[in-house]
Amino acid sequence: MSKFTQEKARRAQIALVLMYFVQGFAATAFVPLIPQLIDQIGVNFIQWGSILGLTGLGALIPLTFTHRLVAHYGTRRVIRVAGSLGVIAMFFIPWSHSWVAFSAAQVLQTMAFSAFNISINASSVMLQKKMKRTIVGGMHAAWSVGAASSAAIAGVLTTFLPMTLQISLVAAICLVSFQLAGGQLLDAANDGHQNEAARARKVSWLKTPAFIWLLTAGLFSGVWPELVMIDWSSVFAKRALLTSAGVSAIPYTVFTVAMIIARLSIGPVTKRFHISQMSKWGGIAGSVMLLLGTFLGPLLTGVNPVLGLAVATAFFGIAGLGVGPMVPSFFTAAGNVAGLTTAQALSRMSMINTFVILSAKTLIGALAQQSMQLAFIFPVITLFVAGIISAFVVARAKRNEDEMLTAFPMTGPLEVTELE
Repeated sequence: MSKFTQEKARRAQIALVLMYFVQGFAATAFVPLIPQLIDQIGVNFIQWGSILGLTGLGALIPLTFTHRLVAHYGTRRVIRVAGSLGVIAMFFIPWSHSWVAFSAAQVLQTMAFSAFNISINASSVMLQKKMKRTIVGGMHAAWSVGAASSAAIAGVLTTFLPMTLQISLVAAICLVSFQLAGGQLLDAANDGHQNEAARARKVSWLKTPAFIWLLTAGLFSGVWPELVMIDWSSVFAKRALLTSAGVSAIPYTVFTVAMIIARLSIGPVTKRFHISQMSKWGGIAGSVMLLLGTFLGPLLTGVNPVLGLAVATAFFGIAGLGVGPMVPSFFTAAGNVAGLTTAQALSRMSMINTFVILSAKTLIGALAQQSMQLAFIFPVITLFVAGIISAFVVARAKRNEDEMLTAFPMTGPLEVTELE
């Protein structure tokens, strides 16, 4: 059996950073293309929101068995296969000219990326435990870097490149990257899944620890503003800020750059403060900033469109600083639930979140049909709630010394270069 070494840890960390980046790049390649897709498949905002919600059903199926695949095969194999399938499904989306064809491709993509997300986040948290230092912030920052760069590049390419060719190029690049980087992840003998499987118990859903439900609510509340920005920021820019398609990705790009800064700051900041402490204040302050951007931007657009865009983008950017630590903090906490493996905890959290998101995406579509500002009130509220839940997570962590060490260790036995 091969031995876990510092070099293997270093290569695995670099590979994970690259794969997070690539998935983020793939996930937001459609952001400036969403208005075009809505017109191409011939639906209104209510129907679009419903389609996004219902196609999310595809994510539910892998949540019931991905943790078993990880326990049997290890994270590396599941990540490579699921990631490749998700990118292949992505290729067919821009060729859709009806809501039926779009929905079929979207379901396939959500199924594949659901398994991918569970396994890659489990791999990251397990590697973090083995290294005894916080690295998930850097992973999620890499996702945000990929997302921001993709949205910005796609916004430029949209002005002169057909959507089908644009997405085909992105899919090809992502497919090759997943395979190359996936080969550098820790193998089944070293990724830690065997130790986790050994300590796991068969816990029925009815006996799921109450802390998992709290983390589930926090995860949805924290990730929802990010999802809304992905799905609706370009529409908000066009409809409420009266921008052109070429610049409609600017608010999302700035928002994402701010998330990157916040996530890159997790490593240094958590040497003094718990990661959930960042989420606590980020959620509370970020919700206020998101609220100001939602209403002041459109108001000032009536005076000067450039001023309105600048003000909304600035406030969205500050809100992004608060959203940044949300997912890493709740994922870190999920790796410290007694009796459940990391993959088990993440699967249960993701399962419930998927059901909630299905309804939430339909609701926000209906709200957007009435008013874009009204729709953006929804993520304002959830971001504030995420901050409050993070306060409870901090209080619990302070009563659990082991979790505190896992969440923000001061030092570690392995001298591995951090990428945060």
